Amino acid sequence: MKTRALVLFAHGARDARWAVPFERLQALVQQQSPDAEVALAFLELMTPRLPELVQGLEDKGITEVTIVPVFFGRGGHLLRDLPEMVAQLKHDHPELTMKVAGAVGEDDGVLNAIAKYCVDSLGSQ
Repeated sequence: MKTRALVLFAHGARDARWAVPFERLQALVQQQSPDAEVALAFLELMTPRLPELVQGLEDKGITEVTIVPVFFGRGGHLLRDLPEMVAQLKHDHPELTMKVAGAVGEDDGVLNAIAKYCVDSLGSQ
């Protein structure tokens, strides 16, 4: 039984097609992390929202949750909204160990991969 979860946390949008790359990312991460439950949660406009997802993970026996904000940078949602949500989740689920990683777009490896993609696009014209 899996006891750890990795939650990819994204903003959400009205158009369901917006989530397709995040679903692909979820599948790739799950392939690379078979011992953890990999889930996708949204801040707004889409489901599952983070509180409902965390409750479902706890119901499955998950005891450790790592939230990875799949945001390009830290704006108001990551500076205010997410910390408030996590504080409430920790209050509501004191038996869970919960941590939050940095925004993916602030990681040097991610930025280097994006820069390579941008430079490579010059050659595809």
